[in-house]
Amino acid sequence: MKKWLRPFLISLFSCLICGASAQSYETQFERPVSDLMQDVQKRFGVKFKYNVDTVGKRLPYADFRVRPYSIEMTLDNICKYFDWNWWKQSDKLYKIKPYEYPRRHETEGKMMLDYLSSLYSNKAQWEARRDSLRREVRQRLELDAFLDSCTLKPLLSKVRKHDGYTTQNICIELTPGQHLFGTIYASTKKGKHALIVCPDGHWPYRYRKDEQQRLGTLARMGAVCVDFDLYGWGESEKEVGEAAHHTARAHVYQAACGYVLLDYMLKNRKDIDPERVGVMGGSGGGTHTVLLSLLDERVTASAPVVHLASHFDGGCPCESGKPVQLSAGGTCEPELAAVMAPKPMLIVSDGGDWTSSVPTLEFPYLQRIYSFYDAKDKVRNVHLPNERHDFKENKRQAVYDFFIDVFGLDRSMLDESKITIEPDEALKSLYK
Repeated sequence: MKKWLRPFLISLFSCLICGASAQSYETQFERPVSDLMQDVQKRFGVKFKYNVDTVGKRLPYADFRVRPYSIEMTLDNICKYFDWNWWKQSDKLYKIKPYEYPRRHETEGKMMLDYLSSLYSNKAQWEARRDSLRREVRQRLELDAFLDSCTLKPLLSKVRKHDGYTTQNICIELTPGQHLFGTIYASTKKGKHALIVCPDGHWPYRYRKDEQQRLGTLARMGAVCVDFDLYGWGESEKEVGEAAHHTARAHVYQAACGYVLLDYMLKNRKDIDPERVGVMGGSGGGTHTVLLSLLDERVTASAPVVHLASHFDGGCPCESGKPVQLSAGGTCEPELAAVMAPKPMLIVSDGGDWTSSVPTLEFPYLQRIYSFYDAKDKVRNVHLPNERHDFKENKRQAVYDFFIDVFGLDRSMLDESKITIEPDEALKSLYK
């Protein structure tokens, strides 16, 4: 036998043995996960998009994790080994992502609401649960310790006059060198006005056109509205940097902004009716709408927009940086929102984001809580099945209709074309 042939044959034999033994008990039936996923795609006629790296990863008992009757059970068995998760994008497309603690599947949301519903069957049982939630959310958020550290030094700009309303910037030093930055939109009518605190979402800053339209229109109709920058966004970014937004402190800071503004407006303005205090925000602003409504019993009406879901707590640390969802043995956004009962609440949802489940899942749950008070009609849902995640005209109209009804605002003044869209710089206090 030629000298070069012997090592070649030995190598070939070894490869054949290893290939055969790779699918055996001794090797735990291990396979490269990328190969397995290709086979799964072919078997079920689907495609995968990856937000994870599969290179070099191997999976024990790989083929035994496949369930020929269920693509989703198959993906569960594969993904959980690597701390991944799957999300269905369409009938033929699935996204493979890292595990996300604030996001679950809709079926898990239903199981959570079923579990929570089993804890209370009447008003007394619910109110015991409600009180525990209020107390423990506040503790887990560490809000009181933060508020105790606040200096609370306000600075107000000159008032700018517009058609039926005014704007005025407000800046309050919360902690040394760090400020709350916002703008007050106030009705020019005489008398007492409803107050609406407006936490902002993760759209491009609070200076954008649709936010000025929304707050200005509500002010023209007879309200006083106030919004504020996200922590690490807008003027706040100049003080703490954009990276600060992606921290647990952002969760506490933004909750404190809403709380401090509500308190300041009630105590320092003579044109506010304390019996008409609302909170309204979209997306991440919806998270803080729910949170402020829970933390401050002075809130009398709430309108979280494109936010509420039993299977999503908000994907940013400014919404879930503190473990408030672990309160009272485990909770979720609809239960936290239900703390408002029996006060008026509007849930605006759409078919293009996680709120698509609201009409069949979260809204019936909320109606059940409100029925403990014979106030089922006090919670409302405007669902827009053909729309996506935004705060466009139909969502704004739903908010206008709600506050016209519950706060007696003047519908005849509803005209967004009358709103002056001010430049960004006009809405800033310190960093222009």
